[in-house]
Amino acid sequence: MFRIAALYHFTRFEDPAAFKPALETVCRAGEVRGTLLLAREGINGTIAGPSGGIEAVLSHIRALPGCEGLEWKESASDKPPFAKLKVRLKKEIVTMGQPDVDPKARVGHYVDPAEWNELIRSPDVAVIDTRNDYEVAIGTFEGAVDPETKSFGEFPAWWEENRHRFHNKRIAMFCTGGIRCEKSTNFLLGQGVEDVFHLKGGILKYLEEVPQEESAWQGECFVFDNRVSVGHGLKEGPHLLCHGCRRPLLPEDRQRQGYEEGVSCHQCVDETSAADKARFRERQKQIGLARARGERHIPLQD
Repeated sequence: MFRIAALYHFTRFEDPAAFKPALETVCRAGEVRGTLLLAREGINGTIAGPSGGIEAVLSHIRALPGCEGLEWKESASDKPPFAKLKVRLKKEIVTMGQPDVDPKARVGHYVDPAEWNELIRSPDVAVIDTRNDYEVAIGTFEGAVDPETKSFGEFPAWWEENRHRFHNKRIAMFCTGGIRCEKSTNFLLGQGVEDVFHLKGGILKYLEEVPQEESAWQGECFVFDNRVSVGHGLKEGPHLLCHGCRRPLLPEDRQRQGYEEGVSCHQCVDETSAADKARFRERQKQIGLARARGERHIPLQD
């Protein structure tokens, strides 16, 4: 069984590159894989591995400057969710492209999962899903507004064009694990919105704690590992991943026109070039050869 930890923490790293070598070392020593992002504003990522290895990495991160209050969300998988380890340096740990946004200064009101349903069902509350369109497509909260953004960096422009729709409304926001809401609520406060709330721990915490029979969640939650989606109790969902475009698919989508294993699906068949498809077919051929040798091949995460 593989222990999975999804984490983020906003703090000030004067030289994030200085932490990269030791972080890679402790991950490799504990056979931990996944992705960790380091930036001047903090750390973000999801990792998986043996319990002891995950504990060693979490202890190492908690010892970094300003990270003693690190929180994370845990789940488990019976197969390895990641193919390799990546520790990357970034300008932002979640890209919004707004240099004045600072979650360390102030954020919206945190709402515990147990209190979320009551809030979002209030008539004076507008609920906004801050995730990307392909994530929203497989699941969201009842009544939530979908900004139909392809990346988080599009959210500020969407808000500017649509803010009139939310006059005299309290705003409740949510995302997968909470990190995007740290920035988006700070952004709205900076835009003069007074009553801003966000789901503490994100969708993952809600699905972990709120019983399905009491849930306002509809569908599955997209996750950025080889599980693809999870449902209530963080049980692995039915979705597969198109390795041409990285979008989620239901098993029946493999019967739709445009699907070719490892190459394309109905959503992306017209988006990639012939050269792209040739490259994807070669990758899929190597996967097939690995399977024929009895080796387990895990498609690499981008």
